[in-house]
Amino acid sequence: MSDTSTFNISASSISTWDFEADVVVAGYGIAGATAAIEAARAGAEVLVLERSGGWGGAASMAGGFIYLGGGTPLQLALGFEDTVENMKDFMKAALGPGTDDAKIDAYCEGSVEHYNWLVDAGVVFKESFWGQPGWEPPYDDGLMYSGGENAAPFSASIPPAPRGHVPQMSGKKTGEQGGGYMLMKPLVETAQALGVLAEYDLRVQALVIDKAGRVVGIGAKRYGEDVYVKARRGVVLAMGSFAYNEEMVRANAPRILGRPAASIEAHDGRAIQMGQSIGAATAHMDATEVAFFCDPQLLVRGILVNGRGQRYITEDTYPGRIGQATLFHQENQSFLVIDEQSFEEGSASETSSPELLMQPTWVAESAAELEAEMGLPAGSLQATIEQYNRFAVQGTDPLLGKNPKWVKPLQGALAAIDLRRRTGGFTLGGLKTDTDSRVLHVSGEPIPGLFAAGRCTSGVCAGGYASGTSLGDGSFFGRRAGISAAQEASVHNGLAAAQGASA
Repeated sequence: MSDTSTFNISASSISTWDFEADVVVAGYGIAGATAAIEAARAGAEVLVLERSGGWGGAASMAGGFIYLGGGTPLQLALGFEDTVENMKDFMKAALGPGTDDAKIDAYCEGSVEHYNWLVDAGVVFKESFWGQPGWEPPYDDGLMYSGGENAAPFSASIPPAPRGHVPQMSGKKTGEQGGGYMLMKPLVETAQALGVLAEYDLRVQALVIDKAGRVVGIGAKRYGEDVYVKARRGVVLAMGSFAYNEEMVRANAPRILGRPAASIEAHDGRAIQMGQSIGAATAHMDATEVAFFCDPQLLVRGILVNGRGQRYITEDTYPGRIGQATLFHQENQSFLVIDEQSFEEGSASETSSPELLMQPTWVAESAAELEAEMGLPAGSLQATIEQYNRFAVQGTDPLLGKNPKWVKPLQGALAAIDLRRRTGGFTLGGLKTDTDSRVLHVSGEPIPGLFAAGRCTSGVCAGGYASGTSLGDGSFFGRRAGISAAQEASVHNGLAAAQGASA
């Protein structure tokens, strides 16, 4: 297997296996950890293969949001009512178009149980709600709105509820050993207590296929040497997205080419390519999340305009939704217009992202002067501000439906912050799987012995996004992947035994 362009190899070509287990999991992020736990609890011997020197993956670098609802104990303790149906309605509206409704239904119906499962595994959620705008809570609060549920257009027809659950940590920080680390650490400890083993510094390269077309192992590289790992029951792929594979991004999601965010370099799309090499179907390969790099405490207090000086989205919605609208529909052109008082209020606010409290690019005494400084079409920004202010004096925004809490006229000296090209994102598409995390062939049938979860699959997000859906669907369907892989033995061996008996 010296050629790294090989994505699958024949089992008959392998004379010696270096490792062997019932279930082999590729990747030790959130999907891999939860798959390993459930496979071990189902009685399987589990081996996790990780390309880096330790567990964690992108999950351990994340803010830690897990998207959960339907009346979790945390929601109830903090006085928020939520229903499974409301959660389904929101996810199908906000995460589309073209959502896998069977996955969303299963995810929402199992959400409360999944919350309890995480708590039983040692994940701690503080009974505290953070109600201010932001990418995530600046402190150790356990619950927050994380998808625009309480903003237009969703709040008008779907009763909003906060569903961004955040693992508690002292000394709040982001990045290394942040909220995501506080999620991963207890999960890995749970896996280790169950006897799950791991091999590190091992880069998975290919699926091993037997003559019947069943996935029976993995071919990998370690320090340039070939390593072969046999899976007696099944292989689980949990290797992340393709955000750092320039060729795949260029071919499938070119709008985020050159601007990966919230990803790690290990997200090279290898798992997807391995699956495709044996006929696996993919879905929503063009779908991407898009982060918008400006602090929401500033966004809600001003108005966002495009390169024609026109408002295009309500400023108090989920900033990832703003990022998508800006990159996909406004040619990545955006400016935040804000008055002096509102700018000072936003800059003095508590936030988890103070580095995104940006300084004005232009300052002027009037809308006409600001418009000229920004180089916008004559009269465009003036008309936008006049129309906004006309209704803002009444605390309303009939154009876009901004929450009255944040609607007030822009007065006095004005400033604008240049937000052009301040976007970045990661891919959401991947291998097509069913609700039991079995990888599906292009024929629609499951590929024997192959399972997958996390960002290498097409999960609950088909186009839109909400913070916490990656860790949420990765952990939820990671669990199902582990269970399915562990049960594959009883199905496969039972069939073999039955055939032997009939003979």
